[in-house]
Amino acid sequence: MKPAQPPSSLVLVVDDDEAVRGSLKLLLKSAGLTACAYPSAAEFLAAHDDGQPGCLLLDIRMPGMSGLELQDELNRRGAIIPIIFITGHADVPMAVEAMRRGAMDFLQKPFRDEDLINRVTRALARDRHNRAQLEARDTIRGRLARLTPRELQVLRLLAAGKSNKQMAGDLGVSQRTVEIHRAHLMHKTEATSVAQLVRMLLVAER
Repeated sequence: MKPAQPPSSLVLVVDDDEAVRGSLKLLLKSAGLTACAYPSAAEFLAAHDDGQPGCLLLDIRMPGMSGLELQDELNRRGAIIPIIFITGHADVPMAVEAMRRGAMDFLQKPFRDEDLINRVTRALARDRHNRAQLEARDTIRGRLARLTPRELQVLRLLAAGKSNKQMAGDLGVSQRTVEIHRAHLMHKTEATSVAQLVRMLLVAER
């Protein structure tokens, strides 16, 4: 049985202007990108799955929930999707505030098609990078979860630069016992070196 393939990236467009939604979808399609458009923040939130890789093209001014309010809601949910705001000239200060809150970029109308595609391409690359890092962290945390409390103690002492003799003294056990714990650590975490083992601990605790 083949492993499930991760979903392909999707450019999500949220804009209350139907003509804008249509033109953006056509432009993205012409660049070989798959897009899905929503007329309101509420409809987007009802359908959004943060496990779906992609990026969000978001109009900053919309009736009902604004783009900024949608960004705040996504932040509250811990969503990681990169956001590119689409703004008018008067909205630039709002877009700067949006970037302070974590948005990736903003595009001021009217913008060149090439500029939008370039920004979307960068946002998709960032999303792939972020998701790969999170997946690696989850994998590492899963391996560390296999450790017993004593093995985790040994790992933390290793990370602090302690020798086997020092660890044995700190834990009140023999050096041979420490060596056994270290061997178990390497096996359970699938680490190939102490340096990698310590790095795994640092990644897991970010």
